[in-house]
Amino acid sequence: MNILAVETGTSLQSIALLREDRVLSHLCQEAKGSHTKILLPAIHEALSSQALKPSDLQGLAVSIGPGSFSGLRVGLATMTGFRMALGIPLVAVPTLEAMAWNLRGAKRPICPILKARSGVVYWACFRWEGERLVQLVPEQFGPLDALVQSLSETMLVFGEGWMLNRESFSKMTGLMKEAPLEAMNASAVNVGLASLSRFKTGNFAEYGVGPHYIQPSYAEMKG
Repeated sequence: MNILAVETGTSLQSIALLREDRVLSHLCQEAKGSHTKILLPAIHEALSSQALKPSDLQGLAVSIGPGSFSGLRVGLATMTGFRMALGIPLVAVPTLEAMAWNLRGAKRPICPILKARSGVVYWACFRWEGERLVQLVPEQFGPLDALVQSLSETMLVFGEGWMLNRESFSKMTGLMKEAPLEAMNASAVNVGLASLSRFKTGNFAEYGVGPHYIQPSYAEMKG
């Protein structure tokens, strides 16, 4: 099964092609709000690098949020377009869950953290029990101290929300242990890996599914 996976919830756009759990191609680039311009060319490059055409795909996986409002909209709209054109299933993977796969098999509980705005972050906490990922704290949105108060044990922390607020968090608690540098970024590879169980069980995204923002978008707040 050839799967195209896309991660557009952060400033680092990530595209991956997988054949089941084997990575065929992985492209990362700084998006800086330009997902609309660079996503389709990146997908074309990933497919071309493996001499594949869109018709060679059997599944699609996309990061559904939380994260960048505009990035998530572009990613989901693009993958929905592929879904309709190709007639193949689409799986939506929560961004924080996909990030938990950055530390697959970790012995310590893990807490991926994404930035929302200044002094505000998204987070969730997980634990690996063998090959099974267990969610300990559901997806949250709030100020730094709310995250700290949600911790009851030492966590491996990572993600752009951690990196931007590392100094502040370190002053607030001793329950945060920094994960390895290579685990910091959201990755389409892990969106793809996290999607596999959903493909097997037929847990596909509903038609008309929207991004999972957690908090209201700016347009909703203004409306």
